Amino acid sequence: MNTSTQLQQLFTDHWEAWMRWDPLFATQCGDHRYNDRLPTMTDSAIQNWREHLIAFRERQRTIDRGALAPSETLDYDIFARLLDNEIAELGYPAYRVLLTKSGGFHLFFPDLHLLTPFNNLQDYENYIARLAALNQYFQDAIEMMRLGLQTGCQPPRVTLEGIVESLQPHLTENPEHSIFYQPCENFPASVDDSQKPRLMKELQTAIRNSVVPAYRTLLEFIQTEYLPSAREAIAAAEFPDGRAFYQHRIRYFTTLDLTPEAVHQTGLGEVHRIRAEMETIIRETGFTGNFRAFIQFLRTDPRFYAPSPDQLLKETAYVLKRIDGELPRLFKTLPRLPYGIRAIPDFSAPGNTTAYYQPGAGDSTRAGTYYVNTYDLKSRPLYEIEALSLHEAVPGHHLQIAMQQELGNLPNFRRFSGFTAFVEGWALYAEHLGLEMGFYTDPYSNFGRLSYEMWRACRLVVDTGMHTLGWTRQQAIDFMAENTSSTLLNITNEVDRYIGWPGQALAYKIGELKIRELRALTEIKLGNRFDRREFHDLLLGSGAVSLDVLEMLTHAWIEKQLE
Repeated sequence: MNTSTQLQQLFTDHWEAWMRWDPLFATQCGDHRYNDRLPTMTDSAIQNWREHLIAFRERQRTIDRGALAPSETLDYDIFARLLDNEIAELGYPAYRVLLTKSGGFHLFFPDLHLLTPFNNLQDYENYIARLAALNQYFQDAIEMMRLGLQTGCQPPRVTLEGIVESLQPHLTENPEHSIFYQPCENFPASVDDSQKPRLMKELQTAIRNSVVPAYRTLLEFIQTEYLPSAREAIAAAEFPDGRAFYQHRIRYFTTLDLTPEAVHQTGLGEVHRIRAEMETIIRETGFTGNFRAFIQFLRTDPRFYAPSPDQLLKETAYVLKRIDGELPRLFKTLPRLPYGIRAIPDFSAPGNTTAYYQPGAGDSTRAGTYYVNTYDLKSRPLYEIEALSLHEAVPGHHLQIAMQQELGNLPNFRRFSGFTAFVEGWALYAEHLGLEMGFYTDPYSNFGRLSYEMWRACRLVVDTGMHTLGWTRQQAIDFMAENTSSTLLNITNEVDRYIGWPGQALAYKIGELKIRELRALTEIKLGNRFDRREFHDLLLGSGAVSLDVLEMLTHAWIEKQLE
């Protein structure tokens, strides 16, 4: 077997093992062979998976990198980096903290019917089989969280506040009222009428005997064990080997070897720069008060808020359609997969973020979805819609992720995974592209853009501040309230998300700074030969790579253009 074949076989074997290990991820990738299964959520299973990853890494090291073609060398290096990331991640016991009020398996499963195909009888039977296994999954997860408590991984209390309210809607006495029952409310024509009563009965049984007991058991565990054991401290440094864990998280999410102190200082510098731009826009509006007074004006004036959830969704949809029409001016290549818009479900909206994106299926059978939070409308200002939509949908997450999934020349691990610094850095860069697309003509909308950029700069400050530099939660909230126009509900939810997800918030600004740095360099080097459509093809054409790889690819591309 030659070197190239060895490498491709390694990729194939790893991918197959990954699909078996995580059947839910397989479904999302469009691999439906395991649609009747759930992952095994035990600590021993996770450590066994880590041992498998270590074995794959050892196997890779036997392959002669120097004998590979350039494109294969890039695959080799990215694969090695991703393996190292996951092996290191599972080497810290913090993975035993499985849920917060804004994320976790308890919020994932109610969306399962949206991620699952329902085209035929087998699809329904697969879904029912998964729900029948849900109770065991929850029990295993609870045991893992108990182990976390025993090994020093108590969750910060603030990350659990409100979680009880997100569980209670699933304790319905009537299975037909459960969100899990929705697939039986509208059968496709391919399901024979004679089969429908059986499927309805079996789904009701699975909800009654597995889903409801799962959520009831989880609710009892959280109320009687998890919340009473939760810690008041918020820092990741409080975990076992916590400082090393947070340093790992910086590299995991930014792909760079940065210290918390360096990230913190970068954030402070960006806050200072963006604040000056915001002050300029305040003067442009004719407002005569100071920054704090202007923020209070934005938070309280009814003109900036939609009167109903439907109106907020309509305003967002209108902005999205305008964006769609501008994309060809900036992009040569656009994804085939469309996207849609939905409201964040009521049961999770109070503790959730302003919006998020759910990728479409890897086999193109399900569109991407832009979820908008319509809870507490006075916390969802209209002047943020343009920046938010450019980030979460197009040309942000949907455009980038859908294009990556459609890159047929890449191995699967590159089509369906990657590095957060690129994904979130690109989406923040996409917000800035709105200026080139003719958006932000209204000064309040432009202030909203800057406030969103400020938000990401503040993240560098408060995430490092809370997790290693001794900041309190209130200090982080106050810092963001003083420097952004966002409402206090959004700020509080976001700060609590950073507490529960150490390091992730650093990816956005660090990634965007690198992308904008590379664009500025390219414009200088190429002068009037610079073509932003070609440049964007370069950035998106290799998927979500690490920032050092992106820099290497950009320099190589510049040299080629100058030949």
